[in-house]
Amino acid sequence: MAEVVNSKLNPLRSAPNLLSLFRICLAPFLVGAIIEHRFQLGFVLFIVAGVTDALDGLLARALKQRTVVGQYLDPVADKLLLSTLFLVLLYQGLMPLRVTILVFSRDVGILLVAAILYAAAGRREFAPSLVGKANTLAQVTLVAVVLLHQLTRAPWVVALRAIALWATMILTVASGLHYAWHVAHRPGTLPPGQNAR
Repeated sequence: MAEVVNSKLNPLRSAPNLLSLFRICLAPFLVGAIIEHRFQLGFVLFIVAGVTDALDGLLARALKQRTVVGQYLDPVADKLLLSTLFLVLLYQGLMPLRVTILVFSRDVGILLVAAILYAAAGRREFAPSLVGKANTLAQVTLVAVVLLHQLTRAPWVVALRAIALWATMILTVASGLHYAWHVAHRPGTLPPGQNAR
């Protein structure tokens, strides 16, 4: 596992991990904004969360502050935020049920398999796969466009929402199958992308 760990650095005080913690702290404010139908605020907060997600990885490499804690915290922050938003948007009638079920089924399945393999083999790998990254990007885009759709019904927003919905469904299935393929061909080890990103 290629990583740079600064033993003198408190991992919770490193800049990348602080950004991940900040992203987790944004979740209740985002939920509140959506439930109160303050979609402009929700959209802005989600964009801020997306910027912090991009920055934490860049800072980790630039400042050489990659930590084991960060390898767990970053995907947890991403999944917590996205999963919460999918549920809230579903509750508000803004996210199709079939998409939410697909996303949650895939994530729960991967987490269960990862937990079983870790218990059996003791291996942990958190390098996200290309398909997993594409799936996360599709989910992020979908949530952003769904929020934007509440602010404007411009034709390009409507079209992008439809594209993001299909991309999320296709990539969710593809990334789940990709993970299953790696598990089948690498018995006793966890494949890249086990963090379900």
